[in-house]
Amino acid sequence: MGQIELKQLSDYVWEIPPQGGMKVPARIFASEALLQKMQEDDTLKQACHMAHMPGIYKYSITLPDAHQGYGFPVGGVAALDTQHGAISPGGIGYDINCGVRICKSNLTISDLKSKEEQLVDLLFSQIPSGIGKGSIVGKLSKTEIDDVARRGVAWALDRGLAVASDLEHCEDTGVRPGADPSKVSNDANERAQEQLGSLGSGNHFVEVQRVADIFDEKIAQHFGLFKDQIVFTIHCGSRGYGHQICTDYLKYIEREHRDLLNSLPDRQLACAPAGSRLAEDYYAAMNCGINFAWTNRQLIMWRARECFEKVFHKSWQELQMNLLYDVAHNIGKKEVHSIEGKLKEVYVHRKGATRSFPAGRRELPKAFQNIGQPVIIPGSMGTGTYILVGSQIAMDLTFGSTAHGAGRLMSRSRATREYRADKLVQELKERGIYVRGQSKATIAEEAPGAYKDLDEVVRVSHEVGIGQKVARLIPICNIKG
Repeated sequence: MGQIELKQLSDYVWEIPPQGGMKVPARIFASEALLQKMQEDDTLKQACHMAHMPGIYKYSITLPDAHQGYGFPVGGVAALDTQHGAISPGGIGYDINCGVRICKSNLTISDLKSKEEQLVDLLFSQIPSGIGKGSIVGKLSKTEIDDVARRGVAWALDRGLAVASDLEHCEDTGVRPGADPSKVSNDANERAQEQLGSLGSGNHFVEVQRVADIFDEKIAQHFGLFKDQIVFTIHCGSRGYGHQICTDYLKYIEREHRDLLNSLPDRQLACAPAGSRLAEDYYAAMNCGINFAWTNRQLIMWRARECFEKVFHKSWQELQMNLLYDVAHNIGKKEVHSIEGKLKEVYVHRKGATRSFPAGRRELPKAFQNIGQPVIIPGSMGTGTYILVGSQIAMDLTFGSTAHGAGRLMSRSRATREYRADKLVQELKERGIYVRGQSKATIAEEAPGAYKDLDEVVRVSHEVGIGQKVARLIPICNIKG
């Protein structure tokens, strides 16, 4: 494609007009500072590539935290018609239903004082993390994996590893309908056997945090948040199970729909036409990955509750360790949206993007029907996490989506060259942040300096109105793979 032409529509909204094979404009939501970072890699080029997708509506969407990814930028959203469009595994991501959940408590910062290292060491010893095997529930049979894939968090409920309120405070109550384990390969099942209830590696973490700032008292109260409260956040996905599903279907689609692939500007955009056998099979398999990931985070939360019980000598119920919400940020869903005054069913691809639905959407749990869903945007291990609330503006501008994190600023390899893990751990400890990791490389890769400015990402989301600030959390204890 030719030189990218950017038009500024408002303070934080930019547009690239259609050129070449672009079916719609590419729209970017960013401040000038964040836009400059996007221009240092192929983010904007990939935003234009998204706009070539079959059946795409309105425009391709690039969110404030976006950076170069596989096919779509991480921080990309596209809505493709379910009748005349397509579905793209690369546009959803390898880590299907990578996402975040926050568990609350009635503890305050004063309750945790002098117990930080005891807690971080216990969490690190009890929650499997790192590359490869690791499971809270041991090795599962294929029948059990299939059951998890079909039923999601209800599987954990039946085994005493969840309570009903956990399901009620999870996106989609912890299960996507239409999951079909017969569409998942043996390779994926084998990778899943000893990984349910584990963090994995990379930017995944469990983090104990303090509520540092409240921006909206009314909504914070509805969410059960208060100043200096102790909460913990879990960030991980579907492990090798979801990765293998994506790998398999990219290979199948590239082989079977080569003509469609040849019409697109990048082979990483491989997609299955709506209504085709592979589109239906991938959607059914992806839903299995989604359900596996929600169950994975549920088991980690259950184990973390047990760790808190041991440190504070009270039951998790006495500590009021209730789930606030669980949100996905690598996901594809059939959703109905108003487009040019008509209701259309679309495949909404959210690649490094969080759903941001307002009050009144039937998809929301009862607890949030009258106020909008919590949106969780984590940063790096030195910066913390924001909680926002969904908005109608997001429905109008971004198919009900906002950012998912800070977004990487530098590659993992560059971060390991520029940061020393030992020095980083010591510096964070001096700031009152206790970190444990399976490898020095992982800690260096996830240095706060390797990420964009989370405050700026959230500020833009708030100013545009695609997610309104409710609270800011700062880290105390962090475990990584």
